[in-house]
Amino acid sequence: MLSRVISGDGPRSPVLTAALLLILVVLAFAPFLFSGAQPLNVAAKICVFILLVASYDLLLGYTGIVSFAHTMFFGIGGYGAAIALSRLGPSWSALALGIVVAIVVAGLLALVIGLFSLRVRAIFFAMITLAVATAFLVLASQLSGFTGGEDGLNYSVPESLRPSFRLLEQPVFGTVVNGRIVTYYILFFVVLAGFLLLLRIVNSPFGSVLQAIRENEFRAEALGYPVVIYRSIASVVSAVIAAVAGVLLALWLRYTGPDTTLSFAIMIDVLLMVVIGGMGTLYGAVIGSVLMIIAENYLPAVFGKLGAAAAGIPFAPLILSADRWLLWLGILFVLSVYFFPTGIVGKLRALWQNRKGGAPQTRSARAEHEKE
Repeated sequence: MLSRVISGDGPRSPVLTAALLLILVVLAFAPFLFSGAQPLNVAAKICVFILLVASYDLLLGYTGIVSFAHTMFFGIGGYGAAIALSRLGPSWSALALGIVVAIVVAGLLALVIGLFSLRVRAIFFAMITLAVATAFLVLASQLSGFTGGEDGLNYSVPESLRPSFRLLEQPVFGTVVNGRIVTYYILFFVVLAGFLLLLRIVNSPFGSVLQAIRENEFRAEALGYPVVIYRSIASVVSAVIAAVAGVLLALWLRYTGPDTTLSFAIMIDVLLMVVIGGMGTLYGAVIGSVLMIIAENYLPAVFGKLGAAAAGIPFAPLILSADRWLLWLGILFVLSVYFFPTGIVGKLRALWQNRKGGAPQTRSARAEHEKE
């Protein structure tokens, strides 16, 4: 796979490889495979969350940092694009300015938080990030003259990204290639490039140091690695990529508000996606995002139909009501954590390694084996 060529770290499981290839193909051709607005919206949201969740996995899974401020950087990206487009007009120069400002603000804020807070113990750092994220959410909700307040901001995007724009005169496989399709492919290729960049980072010497810090920060510091500096750099990289994900969502929705980027519910979803997919794998971000977003978008309708079909069975309509989908999602999450404590990716890799008849190999052992 492309990821193995770039990073040297493949999925290491045939089932996982097949699943990732299927997801890649479906997302790459989603505009031509599905009709209607909802499937394309779901595919675009999956793309955005793959990048957002992967950037959070860099913190949680590879560095061992528990942060509740990740959606703050996601929101900075969204509001950076939204404010620039709404104030300066729907031009590419305005969008570029918004992206640059959002990335700089997110990176600097992450650096400040990291340098001043990463010296404390993990639980206290988590509380600090929660406080900062809450303060940012309150500011975004209260500064209505600047951020639109609770109502958020509506804005226009550059003309070539609008539904009225036609890239090609003739439809392709029955689909008109308009500005909406162009926007989707911008999302897709930026997310693909960002994900491969993260894979390269975590499989570089820098990524190895981050994992050493995660396993034993005192030993890493004794070996001469400045733990706070490494953690701060990881926080900055993660925040910048989260801000890019926020920009992509802003481009797709053409609306940015507290509920779409800064909500604590989004932070919980990101955390669940990392845990379900598998922490410290990055590939888990893909699996977790796909499963969670599909469940959130289609489970209510599925349970609504099941409830209607079971109308004659006592208590069945109550249990299978569309309003109960969150309950079933919670049960599925508990079961997944119980049966897949290392996440779906970790479980698939372990099963394949056991089938091959050996203990899971470390990265250095895999490298030696490949040399032979």
